[in-house]
Amino acid sequence: MTPAPSTLSIIGTGLVGASIGLAVRRRFPDLEVVGADSSPEHAAQALRRGALTRVSDLEGAIAAGDLIVLAVPLAALPGLLEVVSRLARPGAFVTDVGSVKGTVLEAAAGLPLAVRFVGGHPMAGSATGGPREADALLFENAVYVLTPPPALASRRALEDDAPEALWLVEAVGARAVVMSAERHDQAVAAVSHLPQLLAVALVEAAAHAGDDALALAAGGFRDMTRIAGSPFSIWESILRDNRPAVLEALERFVSILEDVRGGLEGSVSGLEDAFERAGRTRAALPATSKGSLAPLADVVVWADDRPGFLHALTGVVADAGLNLRDAELLRVRSGEVGTFRFGFESPHDADDAVRALVEAGYRAERR
Repeated sequence: MTPAPSTLSIIGTGLVGASIGLAVRRRFPDLEVVGADSSPEHAAQALRRGALTRVSDLEGAIAAGDLIVLAVPLAALPGLLEVVSRLARPGAFVTDVGSVKGTVLEAAAGLPLAVRFVGGHPMAGSATGGPREADALLFENAVYVLTPPPALASRRALEDDAPEALWLVEAVGARAVVMSAERHDQAVAAVSHLPQLLAVALVEAAAHAGDDALALAAGGFRDMTRIAGSPFSIWESILRDNRPAVLEALERFVSILEDVRGGLEGSVSGLEDAFERAGRTRAALPATSKGSLAPLADVVVWADDRPGFLHALTGVVADAGLNLRDAELLRVRSGEVGTFRFGFESPHDADDAVRALVEAGYRAERR
């Protein structure tokens, strides 16, 4: 690993900024982590949580940092980068955590040549924000996209000229994926921004069907529309900044939906190929990793809906000396059987986990 910076400055101490501080300090407890936030209460909470070693004003935090993380909303990044361009020390490394990269890299082009910048997007989050919800393990095994300027457009170039970017990803426990800002924005439009719009539209459509229809909404509908509850205040700047890529993804979806409608108007059996293609694609998704990386080895466990059951399962895994890298509740119905997915680093560990769980009396199998 690249040596740690002398001082890490985090501008913005909400969920992501404070979680970065907690994760880094978990591995580097002696590192100085300076925080600044437009909300004094947020900065004070992050300090109390241990995400920071001290709080400063914006100017002081920028001037102090060898590595500066801009963890502010997308709309605030262009103005903040102007401040950074005036105050960052020569040789400082700057990155952000915004979920749209094209506009950010355009704004970062105004930084002095002596200040290096690489865009960043940790693909992890939470339904609730703020430093109270910060978690040192938020980014563990998550994809962390790095979008360098063209001159640093490879992992090797980052290793040579901007190793701080890779250091930060490793320090928070994530896994780096390097891609261009344009490709990143196209990808997240397809797998994040479009699904958000579709979830909102699905709930709107179901609402028009009436309250009695909504009363029948079961697990499948809830799973498909879970993200519909995300506040517009978060999505407004994302959709505005990534509008071209989102519109392109939406046009492609509308075209596919028209094909589906045509299948319904004709012979329904004509939709079979679409179902089969979708099934194959869905099965190939890296469901055992946070984001699009090589999947972990997957174990599915059938679980009774009763208090303490998950604790008992993880206890069996721990007693077997196995490292659980990821976990997900796949399905649950009140009073019925649900399923958990456990992710392990290797197939060998997954096989050992199945063996230990079955011996303990649980139903488990590799997937």
